[in-house]
Amino acid sequence: MKKLAICLALTLGAGHINPILAKEGDDKLMQQAQSLFKPIPATPPALRDGVTITPGKIALGKWLYFDPRLSRSWLISCNTCHNLALGGGDLQETSIGHGWAKGPRNAPTVLNAVFNVAQFWDGRASDLAAQAKGPVQAGVEMNNTPERVEDTLKSIPEYVQSFRKAFPNEANPVTFDNTAKAIEAFEATLLTPKSRFDQYLKGNSEALTETEKTGLKLFMDKGCSNCHNGVNVGGNSYHPFGVAKKPRPDVLPEKDKGRFAITKKASDEFVFRAPSLRNVALTPPYFHSGQVWNLNQAVDIMGSTQLGITLDSKDTASVVAFLKTLTGEQPKIEYPILPTHTGETPLPVTDIK
Repeated sequence: MKKLAICLALTLGAGHINPILAKEGDDKLMQQAQSLFKPIPATPPALRDGVTITPGKIALGKWLYFDPRLSRSWLISCNTCHNLALGGGDLQETSIGHGWAKGPRNAPTVLNAVFNVAQFWDGRASDLAAQAKGPVQAGVEMNNTPERVEDTLKSIPEYVQSFRKAFPNEANPVTFDNTAKAIEAFEATLLTPKSRFDQYLKGNSEALTETEKTGLKLFMDKGCSNCHNGVNVGGNSYHPFGVAKKPRPDVLPEKDKGRFAITKKASDEFVFRAPSLRNVALTPPYFHSGQVWNLNQAVDIMGSTQLGITLDSKDTASVVAFLKTLTGEQPKIEYPILPTHTGETPLPVTDIK
């Protein structure tokens, strides 16, 4: 086969593209990609041992995800910072919470988050249920308490019935823990399959253009895939930000030392979970600081700070073209009509800081 390919190459001449050699190159590129990445599945993966996803939990979790009454002000829901109409983010440098307080980090997308090794930029939540509890209680986000959340939900008969359906074996199902578990079940369904890259991974070479294939090859050969790999093209490992060169201070704020705040290990200073790059074209601004709005600029920064390389404009454009193929089918969510509160429901508190 190799001798035949060489003969054909000589016969066609240097000015022509040999289809056999091109096919061999395409096959090799696809095989390399398939060894590093996996397509997003159409259905949620299994969660932790003993945790099941049921229609009752999903339906309840959907209500809770969109219900701003989980916040003290009745103004902020999960969807406020993880807007399903905006790629699962909020298009803010850092999210705005209770009393217009500004949070310290950019809100990661909730889409496909079930595939992450852990949640939050520093990985402090081991799963989506643990993550769901954090913003509810954070003073700069929903500024609520577990007790007040439970009082609110218990005061609404439709919620009580829905909790009983979702957790049928529990005597007192309306709890803060079950609230988080229901939200987790709903969020686990927020998948974006059928991207053009996934079609390519499944064997359709024509799903990507030549420019996008060039970008994919650069992404793998230059080392981007060392941190951004797997089903989520990231989200499954922790890395220092600034391996080769420290980013500018606004991109890497000195006060935010990443996982160090969790582990207290010096080796974890400025270490963060590599974000998923799924749907990355939909979720600016970029990095935990949210200081970069342009995807080309973000790619250049990663090249220089993490890999110690300078990409020319053509290479950057090719990588960005590839990254745009990671946009999958967005979840089609019908906005729910939420249960009506009662006279027993704790009223909103809207103090402005």
